[in-house]
Amino acid sequence: MFGFIKKAFGASKDSEVKKIKRDKIDKDELEDLLLEADVNYELIEDKLDQLPNSITRVQLYNSLISVFDYKANWIYPDSNKPFIEMIIGVNGAGKTTTISKLAYKYKQDGKKVMLGAGDTFRAAAIEQLSRWAQKLDIPIVATRQGHDPSAVVFDTIKSAIAKDIDNVIIDTAGRLHTQVNLSEELKKMVRVADKALNGAPHRKLLILDGTQGSSTINQAKAFNEMIGIDGIIITKLDGTAKGGAILSIANELKMPIYYIGVGEKPEDLIKFDVKSYINSILDEIFGEE
Repeated sequence: MFGFIKKAFGASKDSEVKKIKRDKIDKDELEDLLLEADVNYELIEDKLDQLPNSITRVQLYNSLISVFDYKANWIYPDSNKPFIEMIIGVNGAGKTTTISKLAYKYKQDGKKVMLGAGDTFRAAAIEQLSRWAQKLDIPIVATRQGHDPSAVVFDTIKSAIAKDIDNVIIDTAGRLHTQVNLSEELKKMVRVADKALNGAPHRKLLILDGTQGSSTINQAKAFNEMIGIDGIIITKLDGTAKGGAILSIANELKMPIYYIGVGEKPEDLIKFDVKSYINSILDEIFGEE
């Protein structure tokens, strides 16, 4: 599940050393390993200040798991029907691919799924999402480039209600460099969703590119300020040596990580399991138990 962790911690450790199981690690070596894995420096220093000079696996586990110890409003698809999700993120983060993976997952779970092509700023986004809808054999509400994205939101939700759809996934534009315009557009889309169905969107998910490491934190903060984010999906983790950035993201944003993307195939979107993630890190540091 967390094969990318080997990339994150492997570069700074000799292959023979990795085979040796050890009971403790000193602070200096641990600091180097965490920095190599792109964990935020301030977070590393904060954690090391609370640990002894010689650190056991149990001590490090308790320290790292505490990063995820925050109150989060977990939202589950079965709580509303249709369950409306709005997918947020900058262009290139993997929004469209992630939408297709979510749609595939819901369909595999026996749900009726509909897509809404709300990124009307780019014709390519509409075309790509339409191709995925055709491939997955699920309905999509799409229009031409330049059309009002809020109208797409309204039409998608009303169509989903009429067709007894379980899950609706709506794409959005991600041109963060025109932040003021994007902010107003996203706010309007959220308002219109609520008009079409009281309480919608039920979950606003932010897509973060895992290959960008800790730099994604500023993106997340910008989108959260615009419309409020309910949770995160981290993509492209199969192609990165920055797996430690998940710790930084969780520590900075204090919001749940729902899924991680570890490949291109539809099934390569997996639920994020905190304990498995931490133990994967510890296996690379201390050797597998």
